[in-house]
Parts: sequence; C-alpha cells; structure tokens
Amino acid sequence: MILLVFFGLSVLVISTMKLEVLGFDANGGPSYMGSGCFHRRETLCGKKYEKNYKVDWKKINDKKVSETASFLEETCKVLASCTFEHNTPWGKEMGLKYGTPVEDVVTGMSIQCNGWKSIYLNPEREGFFGVAPITLLQNLVQQKRWAEGELQLFFSRYCPLLYGHRKIPLKLQLIYSTYKLWAANCLATWYIVVVPCLCLLKGISLFPKISSPWVLPFVYVTFVHRAYSLAEFLWCGGTFRGWCNDQRIWLFKRTTSYLFAFFETILKLLGHSQLNFVVTAKVADEDFSKRYDQELIEFGAASPMFDILATLAMLNLFGSLGASKKATMDADQDSKVLDQFGLQILLCLVLVTINLPVYQALFFRKDNGKMPTSVMYKSIVFALLACMLAMY
Repeated sequence: MILLVFFGLSVLVISTMKLEVLGFDANGGPSYMGSGCFHRRETLCGKKYEKNYKVDWKKINDKKVSETASFLEETCKVLASCTFEHNTPWGKEMGLKYGTPVEDVVTGMSIQCNGWKSIYLNPEREGFFGVAPITLLQNLVQQKRWAEGELQLFFSRYCPLLYGHRKIPLKLQLIYSTYKLWAANCLATWYIVVVPCLCLLKGISLFPKISSPWVLPFVYVTFVHRAYSLAEFLWCGGTFRGWCNDQRIWLFKRTTSYLFAFFETILKLLGHSQLNFVVTAKVADEDFSKRYDQELIEFGAASPMFDILATLAMLNLFGSLGASKKATMDADQDSKVLDQFGLQILLCLVLVTINLPVYQALFFRKDNGKMPTSVMYKSIVFALLACMLAMY
C-alpha cells in the first residue's frame, strides 16, 4: 500500500531540506530524492496500487528453488549484462526512468501517479549517510546538473501539471513545479545583483526614499523573511555562521549553476545544444579536506562560474565605493543621497558582505584554494567595464 521513504538526516543536512521534505509529507508525500529511502518491490515494477492487493511473502520466501546451480549462474550472467533490459519496459514503465539527469524525481512522481503513497521518517539515529562534493566548483556543477534535469522535465511529458493531472493532488503538483523551475530563478537573482548596483552608479533610484512611508513594506518583507530563515536554520540545529554560508551558496548557485542550466536547456529545446551528464567528484585529496575542515571555501580552479562570481562581487564592491564617494564628497548632499538611495546602498553592502570569501580568495589568501590570478584580472576588467557603461 505504501511506498516508504526513509530519510536519516544528519546534522550536515541543511535546514531547508528538512523543512521542505516535511512540507512534501503534508501535501501528498515526499519525493524520491536519490538515496536514503526504501521502495516496495511492486512500485518499481510499475504496478498500480490496488486497495485489496496483498502479497503472501511467507509463501514466496518458502518457495523452493528447483533449478540447478549452473542454470542459475547462466541466468545471473544474462541479468547482469548491459543488454538484459533492451526491448523491455525497464527504464520506461518499470524501474528507474531513464533519459534524464534527475531520474529519481521522475521515478518517484511516476510511482505516486500510480496511486502509491510515500511517507517521511526521520529517526533520531541517522539511517543513511552519504558523500557529497566538498569543493565549491564540484558543488556548483552538481547543482547545474540537477537544475538542468528539473527544467528539462518541466518542458517534457513529465511536467507535473500535465503528467500528474488528476493523479496526484494539485498542491503536490505545484510543489514539484517549484523544483522544476529552479533554473528560472537565475533571472530574478541576476536582476537583484546587477541592476540596483548599476542604477546606483547612474543615479537612478529603484526604491522609495527612506523618509517615505512606502519604504516600510520593502523593509518589512526583507528583514522578516531573513529573520524567519535564520530562525528556521537555528531550529534545525544550525548555527549563525552556517546560516551565513547557506546564504552565500544560495547566491552562488543561482547566479552560476542555474544560469548555465537555464540557457543550456533552452538551447537544447531549440536544437542548438545537447545536454551532457557530468559526473561530480566526491572524493577529495588531503589538501582539499584540510581546508574543508577549516571551513574555507575551495576556489582553486579556473572556471567560467568563478569568473561570474568574481565579476559580480567586484561589481557590487565598486558600486558601494561609488555610493560612498558620492555621499562623502558633498557634505550637504550626504543626507539627501542616503535618503534617496538608502535601500540600494544597503543591498549593495549586503551583497558585499555575502561575497567576503570571494574577496579573500581574490586578494588575501595564499593557499592553493585561492582564486586563480586570471580570474582576478578578468573580474576587475569586466566589472570596471560594466561600471563605465552604466555611468556614461
């Protein structure tokens, strides 16, 4: 009757995962997320749930095997071969669904559409442990692959709003859809990171004045949302420092992983690109592990993703310096500038604070985990060009 999803979450699991899986559980059942769960055999065989269906496991387990050892050996060889599943329903109607980087998600949704229910179990003693990437680049590559797969599913026949119509609750379809549209979040994040900074340099105000009562909704939403996020993180056993790092990863993956995933998926749909499955390394050498234990972010590789991170960090740093210069050069205009551009200046300062590890990796760190020199030069040039175009 039930597809049992068994999650043993360790303290290393971020608070959002714990809370989101609980939200799944309250709105139709959690999704299959790759590992840490049990399936009933019938669910993976593609069987639809029947109310009166029962299995006599005692009779099956007591069944004697009459075949010879040699016959069983030959059967096992065929079963283990790569061609065993060819021209069979396996990978389509049975087992894991092939053809997507997120086969676990579509498999779980298909099982739920067949009428099976899933439940969430989080015992005090962790039931499962796993290995995750410990370097930032590998983490971003993994996030890119997940976001690609989710968006690919949204534009396929497995779109939750179509595939799950009248099969699973509407609220569960909407929950699945939020995951499928991960990559699209890059557009809003890029707007927040880039546009206010450039408009600040140009002298264009995007928010109400500090002295205006219309500023209160912006201040309320911003601070209450962050305070609630911090409270959730602490409630799940995290720390303030861990929450700050979680905000950094949130920004990093949305401005890089989701951006690449979004445009590569669009290009594939237009027939100009082919999605490739990139395997992420989950075993690091001793040098990486030492910096990981010291809670230092690993930047020591040249990558377009790091070019973007460094450029955005430098852009907001230049924007903050430009606003400070504008406010301090004319004492009479100081209060007027702060009144008119207060929220934009605050946003730039928050982004500068989030990017502190990036600045450290660019200019101050001496270990092998620092940003490559080429990334530093490119980020400064690109950021200065963007500032010059905005100002003139």
